[in-house]
Amino acid sequence: MILHPVRCAFLFLLVPALAIAQPYFPERHQWEMVAPSDAGFDAQALQEAVAYARAAAVTEPSSLYQAITESFAPREPDFRILGPTKPRKGDSGIILRGGRIVAEWGDVHRVDMTFSAVKSYLATVAGLALRDGMIGSIDQRAAEYVRDGKFDSEHNAPITWRHLLNQTSDWSGTLWGTPDWADRPVGDDRQQWPNRKLNSPGTYFKYNDVRINLLAYSLLQVHREPLPVVLKREIMDPIGASTTWRWHGYENSWVMLDGLRMQSVSGGGHFGGGMFISARDHARFGLLMESRGVWKDRRLLPDSWFDMIREPAAAKPDYGLLWWLNTDREAVPAAPASAYWAAGFGGNYVYIDECNDLVVVLRWVPDLAGVIENVLNAMENANACSEAA
Repeated sequence: MILHPVRCAFLFLLVPALAIAQPYFPERHQWEMVAPSDAGFDAQALQEAVAYARAAAVTEPSSLYQAITESFAPREPDFRILGPTKPRKGDSGIILRGGRIVAEWGDVHRVDMTFSAVKSYLATVAGLALRDGMIGSIDQRAAEYVRDGKFDSEHNAPITWRHLLNQTSDWSGTLWGTPDWADRPVGDDRQQWPNRKLNSPGTYFKYNDVRINLLAYSLLQVHREPLPVVLKREIMDPIGASTTWRWHGYENSWVMLDGLRMQSVSGGGHFGGGMFISARDHARFGLLMESRGVWKDRRLLPDSWFDMIREPAAAKPDYGLLWWLNTDREAVPAAPASAYWAAGFGGNYVYIDECNDLVVVLRWVPDLAGVIENVLNAMENANACSEAA
């Protein structure tokens, strides 16, 4: 059954009670719905949770070119938009239980910018390289794989794939015309920004898109084909995603590899670009994560990968391998400690909760903790799960 793209909240099909307990993966153009009561929810409470999410949505200014510029240009020197942007329109969201849709609202088929939520897709491309033996270990030095000078300096040489994946590399350099220190510069002394203190790799966490773009560039060197092609073939096509999503780089992020011109994609929308994707495709990706890399009878990612991505960084206990963690249940107190999520500017989330067999996708809803609290309060036995985690 294909839904009207803007139909809101609850849609009921005759899915038998307790069918939710059976593994379910949607076909490419069909996705079963289940009544809230059959999925372990109080219908009225879940409807109130959706209403809470919609009330918390922020969709202005609609121009994301404007929103990005206003957020970063006042502080970042020589800031400019290098990749495409797209206006946002309305909020949307999806709640899955047992893989089936329990609730959805807004235009879940609309392709939107997703900002730093793409970092979790980038991590998945790294997982594919590890799966296929292109990378021996995430604790190997990136310099063993990328030998064009980007990791040659005394400071950069010790950087490992793990450091790049948990944003503790403190890589020093310039990529696509932007120096590392110019992305979210630290301190108020602008004269000192170019001479920032260098921290040993692994000891200091810094949310930094220049270094994330370096990871994307380094994975391009390993895969030796465009990362969107790799992601489409190995992940998005097997899970039945649409063909509407796009993964963009910058106007100046083109490279030559093996005689072919390829674009190195960006790991966020800080300078424009990044992944443009629908809530429905996000939900398929989230369901793959919740099932620990298995889709139907096919394993797409190693089971061990799902422990690796949730290993807290020593310098940032609530951050794993480009996924946010609920360490000590601090970020989302109502959720299990094992829950984790992709997060992007403006309230773009893909929340994964194996303990509760739950996936939640939010577009333009900044209050993840409040929404998840309301969703879990509407669910039977969710608290027991949280307390056991």
